[in-house]
This record gives sequence, structure tokens and C-alpha cells, in this order.
Amino acid sequence: MNKKLQINTCLSPLYFEKYSDNKSIVVVIDILRATSVISTAFHFGVKEIIPVQSLQTALNYKGKENFIVAAERNAMPIEGFDFGNSPFHYMNEKVKEKTLVFTTTNGTKSIQMAMQHHTITASFINIDAVANYLINQQKSVILLCAGWKGFFNLEDSIFAGKLASKLLDNGFATTDDSTLSSVYLHQISDVDLFSFLSKSSHRKRLKTLNMEEDTKFCLSPTFKSDIVPVLQDEKLIKL
Repeated sequence: MNKKLQINTCLSPLYFEKYSDNKSIVVVIDILRATSVISTAFHFGVKEIIPVQSLQTALNYKGKENFIVAAERNAMPIEGFDFGNSPFHYMNEKVKEKTLVFTTTNGTKSIQMAMQHHTITASFINIDAVANYLINQQKSVILLCAGWKGFFNLEDSIFAGKLASKLLDNGFATTDDSTLSSVYLHQISDVDLFSFLSKSSHRKRLKTLNMEEDTKFCLSPTFKSDIVPVLQDEKLIKL
């Protein structure tokens, strides 16, 4: 493999313009919970996903045949939408062959930000499929952590470190301190990630909202998926 293939990690969307090069593959990471929901929805049969920034844009699709509209703000579901941002909402037959229109506080904004790039989404559900896809694509990679309203968070960075480790073991290289720090975080948290994150901001936020089961699932999913969601014509489709 070409040793010049590089991994860079953007620890907050606020820094994305410094990493953006319009030639690397961008991997959007929002473990708690948007990219975990995206993987879950595709696993249970959603046809495609339209990520949008505003609630009103999503509501424009409400009532259209074979469409589902879903929204979350500040971790809470929004009244008037079919679903929120919990992966458990999508584990049913109702989503099969439907188009999901989806807006969240952080994840879908990061996807929108990367629209001009070759962009995919990743979670612990499909991490192995994503790693294999990136290895086969023979392109440099930007790992874009969605964070929380522009702030750094642990879970996205740790996931970036785990994915980066898989790529580094397969011929990729990095000179990026953000990637190296994410790899170190992954190494020290890997034995028990749920406990490691006990004091993290978003785990505490979801715990306060009685959403601990979401956190447990997103960090340690009960199934794996070989689907890599790829952004094409402003929609996420199954590879």
C-alpha cells in the first residue's frame, strides 16, 4: 500500500476548514448518537437517508408517502416528528424501504459540512466494514468528529482512534497529533469504554435524560453491519 496515504483527525467541526482538501475521504463520527442511528436504520432496511440542518426542512417531508421524519435537539426528540435520535426507534419493520429525513444537533450538521467531499459515516456497528472500505479505496482519510456544539468530546475521538489504529495497521500513516492522541485515548479506554466515559459530558447528559441504554448500545452494539453509508447527491445511500 502507498505509504503516503494519510490519516488526519478533526476533533471538532469548528476546525474542519483547516483539514478540508476536497480529495480525502471524510468519515463523519457521531457515536452518541447520529451515526449509530444511521447504521442501525440501514441495518433494519431503510432505503436512504437525507440529512438536513433545520427542523423546518425535515418537516417539509412529513406526510409524504414512504418518508419518515426524525429530529433531535439537545439530545431530546422533537414533538411532531416520527422518531428521535435513539437507535431503538429504528429497530422495527416500519422503517423498511423508507426514506429517512434526519436532523440532529451535531451529526447531521457535520455531514452537511462535508458535502463537497467523498463522505461516509461510521459507528461501532460498522467499524470493520468502514475500515475495509477505506483500505480498498486507496485515498487519504479525514476523521471528522461531530463533538457537541463545536466542543471536543471523548467518545467520538476514542472511536476515531480505534478506526485510525485499524488503518495504521494496514499501511496508512499519520503525522497528525490529533490522530495520535485519539489512538492513545483508544488504547487506554478499550478494556471498558462505558466505564471510562462515566464522567464524560455526553454520557452524563444522556444519563440525566434516562437514555443510558442508548449509550450502552452505541458503545457496544448487539449486532454488526457490513453497510457503509455513502453520501451521494445529498443523500446517504447503502454502498
